[in-house]
Amino acid sequence: MQSPIPRSAGSLPAISFQNVSKTYRGGQVRALDGVSFDIQQGEFFGLLGPNGAGKTSLISILAGLARASGGQVQVLGHDVVSDFAAARRALGIVPQELVFDPFFNVREALRFQSGYFGVKNNEAWIDELLENLGLSSKASANMRQLSGGMKRRVLVAQALVHRPPVIVLDEPTAGVDVELRQTLWQFIARLNREGHTVLLTTHYLEEAEALCGRIAMLKQGRVVALERTSELLKGRASTMLRFKTDAALPESLLAQSRVTGRIVQIKAHDAAEVEGILTTLRAANCPAEDLEIGRADLEDVFLEIMQKEEPMNTAKGVV
Repeated sequence: MQSPIPRSAGSLPAISFQNVSKTYRGGQVRALDGVSFDIQQGEFFGLLGPNGAGKTSLISILAGLARASGGQVQVLGHDVVSDFAAARRALGIVPQELVFDPFFNVREALRFQSGYFGVKNNEAWIDELLENLGLSSKASANMRQLSGGMKRRVLVAQALVHRPPVIVLDEPTAGVDVELRQTLWQFIARLNREGHTVLLTTHYLEEAEALCGRIAMLKQGRVVALERTSELLKGRASTMLRFKTDAALPESLLAQSRVTGRIVQIKAHDAAEVEGILTTLRAANCPAEDLEIGRADLEDVFLEIMQKEEPMNTAKGVV
């Protein structure tokens, strides 16, 4: 088993974004607008936002695949531009896209990836990665023969093969099965407990709620929330009614409802408002099946923030 990752002297942030901006098309399109926050060593940190919010641009700048138009990004104190090699060695990045070399089998791909970072005699760690990611039976299989889910597992193994202290997971479970999700999160949670820092971007908000200790939300290239996950939920979450119905909702409830097929979710602030909603449904002859009353989850909070919040000042990156 891998030994815990020691903290750097002075406890430098694992990742530091300071006033990062990014423009395209000669400045006509602004993807990032003064983004500032730090991710501390050992954190499991979530980066959330709708499509087009700037998450991919920020990750690309962190990985050295794009150059920021302004600001500074550091990994464990190493600037991603002026000290690129050291910054990149400290990172293990799982990209969204399924990128693979079709000429190698799984074990060969991991050996070559180790070589890119100058890591030798890595067979024991490669075996551990294969076992923990459910790839042992595919070690001799050519990459072209693997399913999409298995290719995704190999991408995770490649990102971890040089034992990076900072792990970046960019939509790692997009389009994969439940088994891989559980396998991946068990292994990543173990690495986090051993001291690895994890930065996760995902559209599966239940994953972010379960895994991330702190979350930043982006909207139109700026930070609109930066808090501990528990504080986000406690500060904004309210009571949620969830039920199924085939009937049309009363007009008076439509504005505060979220409807997905037959499932309706309606936010309420207290018991009196809950009773009022139920009374309105009965009066409109709108039956509520499988009624549940509980607290709002991160998805509810996310939607509320995206609909209402203006970008916040994160000049110092501290919340």
